[in-house]
Amino acid sequence: MIVHRNLQIGGRDVPAASERTTEDFDPYTGEAFATVAAAGAADVTRAVDAADAAFAAWSATGPAARRRVFRRAADLLESRADDAVALMAREVGATGPWARFNVGLAAEFLRETAAAMSRPRGEVLATNEEGALSLALREPLGVVAAFAPWNAPLILGTRAVAAALGAGNTVVLKASEQAPLCGGLFVADVLREAGLPDGAVDVLTNDPADAADVASALIADERVRAVNFTGSTRTGRIVGAHAARHLKPALLELGGKNAILVLDDADVDHAVAAAAFGAFHNSGQICMSGDRILVHASLAAEFTEKLAAKAAALPTGDPRDPGTVLGPLISRAAARRVAGLVTDAVARGATVPAGGGAPAGALYPATVLTGVPHDAALYGEEAFGPVVSLAEFADDDEAVALANATDRGLTCGILTENGTHGLRLARRIRTGIVHVGDQTIADEPTAPFGGVGASGFGRFGGRWGLEAFSNTRWVTLATRHAPYPF
Repeated sequence: MIVHRNLQIGGRDVPAASERTTEDFDPYTGEAFATVAAAGAADVTRAVDAADAAFAAWSATGPAARRRVFRRAADLLESRADDAVALMAREVGATGPWARFNVGLAAEFLRETAAAMSRPRGEVLATNEEGALSLALREPLGVVAAFAPWNAPLILGTRAVAAALGAGNTVVLKASEQAPLCGGLFVADVLREAGLPDGAVDVLTNDPADAADVASALIADERVRAVNFTGSTRTGRIVGAHAARHLKPALLELGGKNAILVLDDADVDHAVAAAAFGAFHNSGQICMSGDRILVHASLAAEFTEKLAAKAAALPTGDPRDPGTVLGPLISRAAARRVAGLVTDAVARGATVPAGGGAPAGALYPATVLTGVPHDAALYGEEAFGPVVSLAEFADDDEAVALANATDRGLTCGILTENGTHGLRLARRIRTGIVHVGDQTIADEPTAPFGGVGASGFGRFGGRWGLEAFSNTRWVTLATRHAPYPF
């Protein structure tokens, strides 16, 4: 049975003004399992109307009341874990472990936001003005436009709204066209049931053909004061340019071309297990996925053989099957794109110790490549699929040069048994995140999360997330009449 969901505006489920709908597809079967309302520019205005109307009351709500909403939402989300797992399997092809990780981390984002409600929001400043009190105060911005991706829909749908709401803003969330339910409406349903006031979060769903128009209309609305976007570098450039055109701050968390370094003292078996997880978890569809593995020459042969054997043994298939490790990519088109990157690399001289070949629908096997030449598209392009390329290095300088040979500096993993050595290398690598003694995939609500270069700018997480969605004002209080020269 095909389900249908409308837009969520002002706390109500409403159809698009045009009454148009669009289909939501199961990536494993290729069949539509849901329809959602297809928003247009008129619906953007309605959503911003609702968010703007809700702002004054929500921003004035005390921290204890806001904290109760977020705590209840976290508990509700966890109580619906089974529903979330089933929905993510249908909508984005997620395996059970990945879906449950989404539930757990999204709930922790909500709890961390709740904990931050009563933290200091300003400072008393030193001043030379006699008899004056000088303050730096952090205040909410207003309406925030949020864009959530499909690949970690509960985590990133929640992250797109949590800190902004926690800072006292209201949010219009444009859900991904490929995950409108679990990446938008499911999150909003939980928050609404937890007691979030009507209009504080409004959700727009749209047809893929209308994405650019809906996004442009949302960013251009003068009542929208800031933008946050998580997604591809290509789309992030467009969103960032729109925000800059309207002189609005934008927090952009974009793609990465992430490297896992295996140093000469690494435990090879552990390094293989870590690298396989970092490269192939969620079929490589994570912005933090390690799609480059740089191995010290002394370990390269052993590491390559063992990683290829592990990759070849990873089962692909129905994400509902508990034995499946690699479910489908988000679409058959995505699988064809990944296969095309592999085919191009092989045609230019790369070898394939494991995987490769043509996709089976949206399924693609865990694939290991060696000798990927510089002129192959895969050398510089984010794979965003279960494909990893291996390269050797002779010393630290070469390892650092290879790791930095990208403009997409999101994260890096350094596998070593010598933390001091790993930390020295970490300080030389141009990424927003480095994990010494681990692979590239990690996230915590208290940590500053984001990249450098074409991986975006700004930070989600912890106090940095709240600061991203608030404005600092200078306020003074004179306790005596000041003298003036005229």
